[in-house]
Formats: sequence, structure tokens, C-alpha cells
Amino acid sequence: MEYESDYNLLKEKIDACITEGSVQNAKNIFDSYHSVDIDEVLEDLDSADLQYFLFMLDPEEIANLIENAEEELQVMMAGFYSTKELIDIFSYMTNADVADLLGLLPTIKRKDILNYMKKSESNILKMILSYDDDSAAGIMTTEFISLKQSLTVREALLKIKEIAPTTEIIESIFITDNLHRLQGIVDLREILVAPGFKPLADLVETHPFFVYADQDQEEASNLIYKYDLKYLPVVNKNEAILGVITSDDIIDVMEEEHNEDILAIGGVSKDEEFDSNFFHSVKSRLPWLVINLFTAFMASAVVSMFEDTISQVVALAAAMPIVTGMGGNAGNQALSIVLTSLARDEISLEEDLPLVLKEIGLGIFDGAVIGFFAGVVLYLKYQNVYLGLIIFAAMILNMVIAGIVGFLLPLLFDKLKIDPAISSPIFLTTFTDVCGFFIFLGLASTLLPKLL
Repeated sequence: MEYESDYNLLKEKIDACITEGSVQNAKNIFDSYHSVDIDEVLEDLDSADLQYFLFMLDPEEIANLIENAEEELQVMMAGFYSTKELIDIFSYMTNADVADLLGLLPTIKRKDILNYMKKSESNILKMILSYDDDSAAGIMTTEFISLKQSLTVREALLKIKEIAPTTEIIESIFITDNLHRLQGIVDLREILVAPGFKPLADLVETHPFFVYADQDQEEASNLIYKYDLKYLPVVNKNEAILGVITSDDIIDVMEEEHNEDILAIGGVSKDEEFDSNFFHSVKSRLPWLVINLFTAFMASAVVSMFEDTISQVVALAAAMPIVTGMGGNAGNQALSIVLTSLARDEISLEEDLPLVLKEIGLGIFDGAVIGFFAGVVLYLKYQNVYLGLIIFAAMILNMVIAGIVGFLLPLLFDKLKIDPAISSPIFLTTFTDVCGFFIFLGLASTLLPKLL
């Protein structure tokens, strides 16, 4: 099906649909537009219009909208329905999506829904809800087929036919022992072509990759990305299978982790949005600004040590930011590469420490090139060759330091179990500023007679 995606046109159609109260037009809109696009318009409706539009749709269509909506809109939608109506809507959603929505609802409402559901269904949801949102269990689906390895192919096919209508994953069958411990995977195609009397144990292929339910979702993401997995089983401490993470699930995780890292590097809380209220934004940003203020005082203290030198050679004040700025840029280049590699679980302090030599070499080469151009410009402007030589040497030294610090800091923080995306940029800025000022002004003080 080919969908339209024009926001303004869709907005006009939904407004007209609400004004006319046409159920058929509401159905047509749902058939013509993707639920993601519809949700974007629904976010801008007031509560009464939103409720009126939703009541023209059937439970399956509402479920589709809820699954693709932002959290705030999901909660608003859920608030329009009784417990019984919500459970009817939930029947068209995956357990993982239902659990995510339940986690957003007030505790009383959540308990009421779970108590109203069938015990087998509520137990699955309670299990998912018992784990952190950022854990592997928090993103797994429980709609998969697991069969005991003692079953024959004929028995397995009967089970698959019974379970298939309510499952999300059908092309791969997960095989367990009598204690529900994962033994491997069998493709459905192999079961279909195998003799009926053959036991599943003879068809199973070992699947060495799995994650424990309480492991971080980023670890699951790294495994799927690194080994190009389609499915990643989630097991408990006894290695009994609880659910499965699909490669599609990981796309959302990777986007979420990427956004968190970008915000962390900027010193912003991961839960702040562009339209967050004023006080939430202050709470998110101010602590990091205070920390940055203290690091700025450190750099200022270094500059104050050379006040006499600066007062005698004013040109130094104009040249200082060049050294620290380029050092910061070089450090951020190394930092970005390491943070990206850490996110993919491709680098570690123990195994990749020798690579710091590469950063030293890059610092020397890049610093010499940038320092040469900066030195030439300063010489032409101030007609002092020693000023050019000082910035040339300072640029090399500071970019070497920046490369080393940008490479090692995130690895050290990761080793200490501290989020490197949050901590590294602040310390990197401090190192490059302090060292840049100290090296440049120190060389200038040493060669002060040549600068006067």
C-alpha cells in the first residue's frame, strides 16, 4: 500500500472528519495514511477532538496508533478507555508494546488492568514490567514459538499451527529442553521438509548468542550489530528462554542510545525535549554549566600566572585562543572516534592502548601543519618570527596532549563504569585549555626578550 504524507492535507481531512462525524471518512484516512503521520496530527488536537476521532475507529486501528505514538499521546489515548476497552485494544498489540504503555500509566490503573486480564497474559506483562526499561527484557517480544527438543516434526507442526496466529516470530523456532533452557534454533522451512517421525533434536542448530534479561539493551544492540543477528534470545539466570529481541527492535535502541550520547556530550539530560518546561530545562542544564564554570576558573588561573608576560606582549592575548581552540577540536576528533567504537563494543583500554601512539603521531603531524599556517599568519601580522615559532611549537604539543586525552579519557571512564559520553567532554576541554594556555604562555615567557 502506498501512503500519502502531506501534514496540512491530512490535518484538513481529520478536522473535516471530526466536524462531519463521518466514520467512513475516518476509516478512509486510516487506509490512506501511515499511523505515524496520523499520530503527528493527533498530537496537535485538543483532548475533545482527539477523543471524538478515536471513537470513530475500531480497536485494531486504535492499537496501531497507540503503538506508533509518542509517550504523552499514548497516555492521553489510553485515558479515554475503560479497563475492558483497553484490554480489547491490547489484544492487537505485542506484549512488549503493552508493557511499555502500562509502565506509563498510574499504578492504580496499571494494577486494575493486570487484575482484569487473564492470568497467563498478566503474568507475562508483570514479568516484563519487573525489568528496567533499558534492560534486554524491556525491549524483548514474548510472541515467539519455543518447542521441546523431544517433539517429533509431526507433533511440532501441530503445535506451530496452534500457536502461529498469536505469534510475531514464526520463521524461526526456538528449541528447549524439558526445563525450558534454550538449546538452539530450527528454521520453519527445515521442519516443513523433514520426515514426520524425526525428533526436533536432530534438526536443531546451536545458537551461541543470547543475553540475560537484566543486561543493558545496549549490550544486546552491540551483539546484533556485531554479528548481524536476526534474533537474539533473552534468558533468565537458569538460561530458560523468556523472550526474543529482533533486529527491528534494535533500530529504536540504537537511535535512543545515539540521541542520549549526543545530549550527554552537550551536557544535557537525556529526557529533555525542545518543548520541555522551563524548570525542567534549568534542572537539566545548570549543573553541567556550574561544573564547566569551575573548569573555566582553572584555565583562568593558568592565564593569570602569566599576566606580566601578556601585559608586555599584547599579541599573545589574540593568539592564545587559537592554540586552545585547535587543541579542543583535535581532542574532540579522537573522542568522537573512541565513543563511537565504545558504543559498538569494538575497543577496550587493555587491548587497544598501543593505539595511543597513533594519536601522538597524528598530533605531531596535524599540529605541525596547523602550527605552520598559524605561525605564518602571526609573523605576517606582527612581524615577529619568534611569535610564529612559539605558536608552531605550542600547537604541536597541545594537539599531542589533546589526542592522548581524547583517546584515553573515554576508555578510562568506561573501565570505571562511568558514562564516558557524559564525563569525557568536560575533562577534555579542561585539559586542552589548561595545557594550551600553559604551554603557549610558558614558551612566550621563556622567549620574552625576543618578543619585545
